[in-house]
Amino acid sequence: MAAIHLARVYDDDAGESPRFLVERLWPRGVRRADLEFTAWLKEVAPSSELRRWFGHDPQKWTEFRRRYAAELDCHPEAWKPLVDAAISGDVTLLYSSHDVEHNNAVALRDYLTAHLEDGDRGAGDPGRPGEGGS
Repeated sequence: MAAIHLARVYDDDAGESPRFLVERLWPRGVRRADLEFTAWLKEVAPSSELRRWFGHDPQKWTEFRRRYAAELDCHPEAWKPLVDAAISGDVTLLYSSHDVEHNNAVALRDYLTAHLEDGDRGAGDPGRPGEGGS
């Protein structure tokens, strides 16, 4: 199975694999011309409401992962391109959070990995892939 890597948009780590920005908002202080990326997948990011509720509070991490997985379960068309890309080879998810352990890219990687391991390319078992710790 291919690896799903994570990289901050602020780090100088271009890598070889296709790179997907998985943020709803464009990262502050980053010029589009300066960011090497394959695609910007806004719709795979958490909803604005969920993002604001979470506020990168580590105490809300488990509940954030559960709620985010539920959102992803309802929109497989948003994350299916990432599964398809990961089936073909390694991919990198780009994110802008300063917290490298508690962010949507970490939760999304875990969600996608669970679906790849299950051989599932459609809607998942609600809540299952995103539950638990990091």
